[in-house]
Amino acid sequence: MKSHVRWCALVPAAALVLAGCSADEDTGVTTLTFTNSYSADHPHTRCGIDRVAERVEEADVGLAIDTFPGSQLGDNTESFASVMSGDIDLDVQGSAALGSSYEPIEVFDAAYAFEDVDHLFSFFDSAAAEPVKNDFEQETGAKILDLWYFGDRHFTANQPLRTPSDMEGLRMRFAESPIYLANAEALGATATTVAFEEVYLALQQGTADGQENPVTTVDADNFSEVQSHISMTAHQVGSQMIVVSGQTWDQLNEEQHEVLQDSVSQVREENRACIEESDREVLDSWGPDGPIEVVDDVDVEAFRSQAQEYFLETLEGDRLALYESFLEFEQQEPHPGSDHSPEHTENE
Repeated sequence: MKSHVRWCALVPAAALVLAGCSADEDTGVTTLTFTNSYSADHPHTRCGIDRVAERVEEADVGLAIDTFPGSQLGDNTESFASVMSGDIDLDVQGSAALGSSYEPIEVFDAAYAFEDVDHLFSFFDSAAAEPVKNDFEQETGAKILDLWYFGDRHFTANQPLRTPSDMEGLRMRFAESPIYLANAEALGATATTVAFEEVYLALQQGTADGQENPVTTVDADNFSEVQSHISMTAHQVGSQMIVVSGQTWDQLNEEQHEVLQDSVSQVREENRACIEESDREVLDSWGPDGPIEVVDDVDVEAFRSQAQEYFLETLEGDRLALYESFLEFEQQEPHPGSDHSPEHTENE
């Protein structure tokens, strides 16, 4: 929220000019900045932040949103720091990244924490999720408005990975964050940390034997050119949290609160449909004779039981309590017509 001109310390100067850091005193319209790290054609942009901006504008409550995809306002670490300081208003962040500011929340990205996306959404919408949301807000000064689906994560390699024992001897690329490295150990993988921008080269040169990502990411970054198999482990129900600066929220009026919250939440299902459609299109395009073989006879239960046993033994304190609450939560019935099995909807 920008009610007066101020410098945005962590935002690059060029982006500052684009974003603007003041309200328009002539029109009375306050413009918020909404950033993400994805390309303009990614579902989290075209079916996410862009749609939120459109809904807010249509509501006509003196509020507008400028969207900045592609990390224009800084990478994930920089942008969330700017949200906490109030220099960026809204951000799309994975819980693993948010865990650097409030550790327990990273457990949302733990392997097999959720059965499927309906389980994830049901938990997030329930009273059981309120303590972690409130504690996150107390710790960071940022408010979680909602959570969007990112896609299920799977392994690629130059061989099928049907059971945890198939991981033996393979160096699998994982993102360099505590929960992702814990996922590697939980799943029986030997983790190697490579910057996402360098994953293709690492796979091509053999410094990494495989990696894990949603289907759309595997396709968009051409990993099928340097990997022969994708094994549908669905070991993580990927999600991204929509966070707003506490300073921004406090300066909006109640009507603007309602419009912003409703816009973000109403886009959730549209965003999910976008992700699922993208996954189906990619899987259909690969087909039986495609560039990468889809391994759909994975022993998911073997992976799941091993991962859950690992986390129940190694997590402690608030992180363990949160993970246990995921496993114990009885989800609501899924929305009619939804299907999130690996054969239909799979996915840095």
